[in-house]
Amino acid sequence: MVALSMVLVFLLAVSRGECELDAKIPSPEEATEWGDPELSFPGSCQPAPSCQKCILSHPSCAWCKQLNFTASGEAEARRCARRDELLARGCPREELEEPRSRQEVLQDEPLRQGARGEGVTQLAPQRVRVTLRPGEPQQLRVRFLRAAGYPVDLYYLMDLSYSMKDDLERVRQLGHALLVRLQEVTHSVRIGFGSFVDKTVLPFVSTVPSKLRHPCPSRVERCQSPFSFHHVLSLTGDAQAFEREVGRQSVSGNLDSPEGGFDAILQAALCQEQIGWRNVSRLLVFTSDDTFHTAGDGKLGGIFMPSDGHCHLDSNGLYSRSPEFDYPSVGQVAQALSAANIQPIFAVTSELSKLIPKSAVGELSEDSSNVVQLIMDAYNSLSSTVTLEHSSLPPGVHISYRSQCGGPEKRAGEAADRGQCSHVQVNQTGLCRVWGLWDWTPGPQLQHSLCPCQRDPGFGPYLG
Repeated sequence: MVALSMVLVFLLAVSRGECELDAKIPSPEEATEWGDPELSFPGSCQPAPSCQKCILSHPSCAWCKQLNFTASGEAEARRCARRDELLARGCPREELEEPRSRQEVLQDEPLRQGARGEGVTQLAPQRVRVTLRPGEPQQLRVRFLRAAGYPVDLYYLMDLSYSMKDDLERVRQLGHALLVRLQEVTHSVRIGFGSFVDKTVLPFVSTVPSKLRHPCPSRVERCQSPFSFHHVLSLTGDAQAFEREVGRQSVSGNLDSPEGGFDAILQAALCQEQIGWRNVSRLLVFTSDDTFHTAGDGKLGGIFMPSDGHCHLDSNGLYSRSPEFDYPSVGQVAQALSAANIQPIFAVTSELSKLIPKSAVGELSEDSSNVVQLIMDAYNSLSSTVTLEHSSLPPGVHISYRSQCGGPEKRAGEAADRGQCSHVQVNQTGLCRVWGLWDWTPGPQLQHSLCPCQRDPGFGPYLG
């Protein structure tokens, strides 16, 4: 059978839940009604010289494998035609080779809220195996439920360059207030803390020994040596531990305006064990008052090796190989956050947030006094948006989504590369229709493994 067996795994943006798909194989009428123009298979069935080529050529094609079906001198390609035509020409039904797509639901737990945010099931079904015939679009129906009080891990990543001095004083008192506010919307919340400045090489940081020891303008104020990224506190539910560790921090200094925030975000996303991320909603709060270095800027400091996309935290929580690797690109940062299913919240300007999907942004006040409200606004915005998207697909497989967000079903012109419903209320359910099409033509090495068309061995060598 010319088909593709695969398990489609989808991600719910906020909950990080893996879902199973309730698959429905549509009739030709439904396929016409719901067909995505981009997923259509043009043309009609034409004669083909072998079973394999016949089945691959068009989803309406069938192959008659009956011995002596074709007359003497008649081309073998005449075995390939539409089902009704072959039946009319006398091919028995049991001799027709016409593989159809099929589906098998592997796990289908009912939607439920769970107790205190634990054991919640937000998508149903959770897993499905779909077998696709090339050119035959298939429809999967995914049901979702917005859960109440889903657990949250929040990592606070702060710029500790000298210009953030006033902000640090405010953040030192942040832990308790932040936990109290988050506990209003979730039963399980943990917070962690990390900081960043910039790469410790010229022209980003002064390498004069005295400036490396004390980079701040005033010699009498508290100041720490510059660093790239420092993971200070792993995720914890202890507000006092957060305030205690942040209270030990002091600002540092660098030379240029852009900061090394990209290095910090990437390490926070990659070093999941050190940070302590759970398999729950993951939020990363990024606070800074300046712009950011990106890939290529490292060349100014003689750093030419691209970021390798690996965790490099030493035993003290410092990004130890910062002087060796260039800053990551926007694409690298976005990919790392997406792979770890971390939703960034930028308490900065909107410049960076527009470049990274599934993020929220807020304007930070001069002393960060509004940071708790920014986090709450961003969390409520993110947690009320349900996003359905796919992982990597086999070659030639295309996926399209149409979302039904509680109102009248939307149709023409609204297919997208991911499903999304905004302003979803707690306990509200919805539906997303997912269309898949396989238009990949396999190479010669797969000819015999893809099509089980069989003819009587006495008829001659099998060519399809």
